[in-house]
Amino acid sequence: MGEENFLFLSLDAALAGDLAWQVSKEGHDVRYYIDAEQDREIADGFVPKTSDWRADLDWADVVVFDDIWVGDEVGTGRLAEDLRAEGHAVVGGTPSTDRLEDDRGYAMSVLESNGVEVLDHREFADFQAGIAHVRENPAPYVIKPLGEVQNVKRLLYVGRESDGSDVVDVLRAYEKAWGHRMKGFQLQRRVDGVEIAVCGFFDGDGFVEPINFNFEHKKLFPGNIGPSTGEMGTAMFWSGRNRLFRETLGRVEDWLATEGYVGSIDINCIVNRDGIYPLEFTPRFGYPTIVLQQESMESPTGEFLAGLATGDAPDLRVHHGYQVCIRVVLPPFPFDDPKTYDENSRNAAVVFEDGDGPTAPPEGVHIEDAKRVDGHWRVAGESGMPLVVTGMGETMAAAREQCYDRVDRVLIPNHYYRDDIGERWIDGESDRLHAWGYLR
Repeated sequence: MGEENFLFLSLDAALAGDLAWQVSKEGHDVRYYIDAEQDREIADGFVPKTSDWRADLDWADVVVFDDIWVGDEVGTGRLAEDLRAEGHAVVGGTPSTDRLEDDRGYAMSVLESNGVEVLDHREFADFQAGIAHVRENPAPYVIKPLGEVQNVKRLLYVGRESDGSDVVDVLRAYEKAWGHRMKGFQLQRRVDGVEIAVCGFFDGDGFVEPINFNFEHKKLFPGNIGPSTGEMGTAMFWSGRNRLFRETLGRVEDWLATEGYVGSIDINCIVNRDGIYPLEFTPRFGYPTIVLQQESMESPTGEFLAGLATGDAPDLRVHHGYQVCIRVVLPPFPFDDPKTYDENSRNAAVVFEDGDGPTAPPEGVHIEDAKRVDGHWRVAGESGMPLVVTGMGETMAAAREQCYDRVDRVLIPNHYYRDDIGERWIDGESDRLHAWGYLR
């Protein structure tokens, strides 16, 4: 494959900086558009920027959307569909695939109509109706906000009490604190088991093999406690079309082909000896999942993305072992507190120990909310998520060791991260998934 022109689009938060940087390092011409004013300095010094993405459409060979959101509204699927109709090669969704993430009830109906068993669930627009439902049907539930506010990850609540009494208390609190913003919520029966996401890259006609299986770590603190975040780290491996895939993403392959979907899509599930229970879709790149996937790809990233967008049977060669990444964060993450951010994190220096000097990162260091000024790395944006650090190995333990050895060389005042990413696999999740027959 020769040199191509790639246009990366962040029409809400800036998420695609590292992906654009990797494609640029492979020799392709890249332009990156960021719509959110507070994020526009992210990836400065790493990739060229553009201020008018529509003017660059004729220049671009491949257009890549990084999320489903256009500001506060869902909308990149419609844009991607329109651009494909005009003849552009696009990595992005459709209105219906966007809806899989925005409308949890719709997502469950798509799964059910394609033969996938789902947990009992119900959507509510009224808090008192939800409280009445729990009282009439006592059980442990998970509260999942709907619409734009679902991106406030700490609002997801996993009930603990068998009668749902704690869920009733949380709903009452949410009504007072968030009633003006939450357009609704879903109550889903809670089940116990191993949480695992099944992720595939779709080229418009079918899934590209191998399939990715990953384990999200959304709580802030080790031991899976504290507030929920977008993600603190991920452990993963690649495999073939095993039972986990066949009974989840494999069931919607024809539906996605009818839609003409192009890109990454995953289903996060709870698995136990009784079955596989899908929880939610991510019909886009996951973050920092895509960083770890890209690090473990032996195929060039730009070539692979272009193959997805054109439907030209992209080759996907990957590291056949295990991979781990951690998100390095700064105060006040995961909360919004401009004063704390200004005092502790804004424009903080990012320095690396050893290597070729303080500005040269070790292998496996990727940017999120970072910029490069006169050769020096700095924290950018407003969120306090400057870096993702990765590691790979023939075992999960070896992948963890490499990842944490690399993060030890990151020197940023006040930074923090989880130190237990990948431990759940070692401590028994691997044994259970194999014993239950899901990975054959």
